[in-house]
Amino acid sequence: MNQEQSCPLCATKSTQLYYSNENLSYLQCSNCELVFLPKRFHLNNIDEKSRYDLHQNDAADIGYRQFLSAVFTPVEQHISLNAKGLDFGCGPGPVLSLMFEEKGFSVDLFDKFYADNAHVFNNQYDFITATEVVEHLDEPEKELSRLYNMLNSGGVLAIMTSMLTKEIDFSTWYYKSDPTHICFFSQASMYYLAKKWGADVKFFDQGVTLFYK
Repeated sequence: MNQEQSCPLCATKSTQLYYSNENLSYLQCSNCELVFLPKRFHLNNIDEKSRYDLHQNDAADIGYRQFLSAVFTPVEQHISLNAKGLDFGCGPGPVLSLMFEEKGFSVDLFDKFYADNAHVFNNQYDFITATEVVEHLDEPEKELSRLYNMLNSGGVLAIMTSMLTKEIDFSTWYYKSDPTHICFFSQASMYYLAKKWGADVKFFDQGVTLFYK
């Protein structure tokens, strides 16, 4: 089996075809159950960024804030008043970080296209959020383990992504229609990470998963 068929989350070589159409073939890992698109189907950076440039995230959009509250609320309930956070993959118009700052928290930003502040990876944080990010990662284990290791003891890593369940018809699933979406997590995938890290894990509505260090 060639390297691109190995699971990018757990490195297991035991993967099998999950779904294919005339253009793409998705694989699933037998160990952590991640469904992923092999590298040969990934967009280049220029095409990937052009897709992200279409995103319209407005801090004044009440509906978008309500959407993000699915992450904001459980994180805020866990952290203390002087907590410092990182919004990983903040995008071109950070909103979640503003929601935390409005409550008095300090938040750093990172995005490989819009806020390439590599110095943040030398820091430690009380909370890290990754909203609608992990489905874009071509090296999810490397990126997510790095984030978890940047947490202070008692910290929390919050991930928001549309979760793949047994009830979903993948062939018609809207989430895979975005060509920048290359990894699809299930609860089993999140439990794999929790076990690997020795973290407590809890699931919330709207595909939100919190890992407690």
